[in-house]
Amino acid sequence: MATLGGSPLPAHVPVVIAGGGPVGLAAAVELGRRGIGCLVVEPRAAVSTARPRCKTLNVRTMEHLRRWGLAERLRERAPLPVAWSQDVVFCTSLSGREISRFTGVLGLAPDGDRFAETGQQAPQYVLEELLREAVGELAPARLVLGSRVVAVDQDEAAARVTVEDATGARQVVTAEYVLGCDGPRSTVREQIGARYVGGEALRPNFGMVFESPGLQDHVTHGPAVQYWVVNPEAPGLVGPLDRTGTWWAIAFGVDRERGEREALRLVEGVAGRPVAARVLSTDPWTARMQIVDRMRRGRVFLAGDAAHLNPPFGGHGLNTGIGDAVDLGWKLAAVLTGWAGPRVLDSYEAERRPVQERVIREATANMRVLSTELLADNLEADDAAGAAARSAAAARVQETKRAEFHSLDLVLGLRIEDSPILPPGPGSAQVGARLPHLFLPDGRSLYDLLGDGLTLLGRAGADTAALVEAARLRSVPLTVVELPAAAGALGAPLVLVRPDQVVGWTGATAPPDSPALLDRLCGHPAPAATPR
Repeated sequence: MATLGGSPLPAHVPVVIAGGGPVGLAAAVELGRRGIGCLVVEPRAAVSTARPRCKTLNVRTMEHLRRWGLAERLRERAPLPVAWSQDVVFCTSLSGREISRFTGVLGLAPDGDRFAETGQQAPQYVLEELLREAVGELAPARLVLGSRVVAVDQDEAAARVTVEDATGARQVVTAEYVLGCDGPRSTVREQIGARYVGGEALRPNFGMVFESPGLQDHVTHGPAVQYWVVNPEAPGLVGPLDRTGTWWAIAFGVDRERGEREALRLVEGVAGRPVAARVLSTDPWTARMQIVDRMRRGRVFLAGDAAHLNPPFGGHGLNTGIGDAVDLGWKLAAVLTGWAGPRVLDSYEAERRPVQERVIREATANMRVLSTELLADNLEADDAAGAAARSAAAARVQETKRAEFHSLDLVLGLRIEDSPILPPGPGSAQVGARLPHLFLPDGRSLYDLLGDGLTLLGRAGADTAALVEAARLRSVPLTVVELPAAAGALGAPLVLVRPDQVVGWTGATAPPDSPALLDRLCGHPAPAATPR
C-alpha cells in the first residue's frame, strides 16, 4: 500500500474511476456488487446541495436502483414522494392563470406491467449521497475524497493513474482499466485525446435555488413537479425541491450579471406577487449539444458528462450517464472475472453512442419551445381575448411539449441495432431491446428473478440442456428461470437476457449452436475453421 495525504492507496486496483459523481459512483456499485475491486477518486469532500441540476430519476434508473437494492432507500430519502404530484403546469405565474397541464408525467405514474419502478423526483444530491453510502458498503469498492486524477498513462500491460490530494502530494496507482466519469472538464478525456463535437445554444440561462417557506401558499394550481411560467417579466421554469419551502428555478435568456443583480425580482416574477425569499445559490449555464469523437482509448473509457452533454429538457442527462455506468460496469466485470472476452468492451461505444446521440436530438428538440416562445398578449386578461389567448397557448403547449413529459418510448423503447456481441441478422424484434417487464402473480417483478450473469427465461420442459452445458464449460454464469405462462408476453418461448436486462437471443426452441451463441454474447472470437 502506498500513502497519499496520510490515507493509504492501493498500488494496484482492477479499475480506477475518475470522478465520484452519480455516474462514477453508479459504476462503482455495479462493479463492487460483482466483486470487482475499484477505486473512485473524487475531489469534493462533501456532496454539494447548491446546484441540483438533476431532479428526475427516470424509470430505467429506478429499475437499476431496484436491482442494486437501493430503490426503496432512495424513495425514503426523496423530499417529494411520488404521491406529491405527477403533473407539469404551464401558467402565467404561480399565483396567476393556468394555461395547460400534463398529467402522469416522466414515468411518475404506474402503467400496468410496463416497468418495475416508477420514476422519482429527487435532487441529484440525494442520489449522490445514497450512492456514496452504497459504495462504502461494498468491500471491493473504495471512495477516496479530496483527491483528483491528474494524469493517465497506459500500455498493453496496464494503465497508470496519477492521483493528487489537496496538499499536492501525488501517487501513481496501476489499474487494468480506467473510467473517466469526471464531467465536462474531464482530465481523462484530455489525456486520451478525445474532444467534444457539436455545438451550444446562443441563449444563456440563469439557474438558482431559493428559500421561500410561504410561496406554496400562493400557488393557485395545486402541487406540480414543474411550473412553466409564461410572462414577460420572468419567463422560466420553477419547481419545489421539498415541501418546506426550498425551490429551484431557471430564468430563460438571463445571463449571469443580470441574474445575480435581479435574482429576487425574478423570484417575484415567477411567483406573480411579492414574496419573502432568500437566494441560496445561483447557477448560470448555457445548453450544450455535444458528444466526444471517441469514448475509448485502449484501457480507458469515458462515461456520463465526460462523454456527452445535452440540454436538460426532458431530464435525460444524468439518467443517460447511469446507463453508461451500468453498461461499462457489467462488461468490465465480465472481462475481469474471465467469462467474457475483449469484444464485450468493444461493444460499449457501439451500443451507447446511438443512445446518447438520440438523447441529444430529443433534448434539443424539447428546447425549441420554452416559456419565451409561448409569450403572447392577453394571457392574463379576464375577457374573451384572454380566454382566446390562453386557448391558443394551450394548444401550442400540447402540440410542442408532450414528447418532453411523456418520453417512456425513449426511456424504455431504445433498441441496440448494431453490436459486435449480439447475434447478426434481422432476428427477433426483441433482441437488443429491454426485456419486456411483467409483475408475477405473487407480486414480484420478473426482473427480480434475473441473475447477475446471463438469464434464460423459458417455458417448463423446454430443452435447454445444451445451452446450460455450454455455459458451464465456459464458466459463464447462467440462471435458468421457468415461466410456463409468460411466453406470449415475452415475445418467444425462450429468451436469453444479459446482465443489463437487454435481450440477447430469443427462440421457440433451444439454439441450434449454443456454444457459438454464447461465444458471441460473451465477446469471444469465433473459433477458426478446421482445415479440410
